[in-house]
Amino acid sequence: MKAMILAAGRGTRMAPLTDHCPKPLLPLAGKPLIVHHIEKLVAAGITDLVINHAWLGGMLEERLGDGSAFGASVQWSPEPQALETGGGIANALPLLGDEPFLLVNGDVWTDWSYASVHRVSLGADLAHLWLVDNPQHNPNGDFVLDGARVRNPQQEAVAHAPRLTFSGISLLHPQLFAGCPAGAFPLAPLLRLAMDNDSVGGERIAGRWVDVGTPQRLHELEQYLTEPERSL
Repeated sequence: MKAMILAAGRGTRMAPLTDHCPKPLLPLAGKPLIVHHIEKLVAAGITDLVINHAWLGGMLEERLGDGSAFGASVQWSPEPQALETGGGIANALPLLGDEPFLLVNGDVWTDWSYASVHRVSLGADLAHLWLVDNPQHNPNGDFVLDGARVRNPQQEAVAHAPRLTFSGISLLHPQLFAGCPAGAFPLAPLLRLAMDNDSVGGERIAGRWVDVGTPQRLHELEQYLTEPERSL
């Protein structure tokens, strides 16, 4: 299985930290944020990685190279201008191939094991999403988990059901992007359309999960990971 790490965002909420450093290279507990993902993926037996980049992307390639220093093989998908989540994935499909791939947002952190993805089979589905309890900054959530199915909260049948937050971790089939035009577009509308066609499964994950989207959250996570008794 291949995995793609989304790393092309400008990181405007992280300014001024990201004015001269791409967000995935921001230090967290002694190593860049993106290295936490790479090491966890390799530990899970997922070593074929695709990483997109736009803002200060040359710094990412210089720091990580071909991934061999981490036991991985990294292919780069550069974007002259950021293509958003959906457009960035579609642009990288020639590198990802025809089989389902794991997608990881580069600006999240979790202690959940990526090895869990190996027990998921998409079958006829186009996506499998991992959801988390709603954090303070997203109290209304994103999607509804209905048993093992993920529903679009705009559907009348689940309009009043409690929602969970999308973790930014998913297993996607390339066919999810069939017919998409080239250029920039978000991923969420494609997922909602697939949900409307009952083509998205999912599950809730426990454990710690952080959207490392602001300097304050980065600082809090740094404190958590560097507590004297915590083992990395």
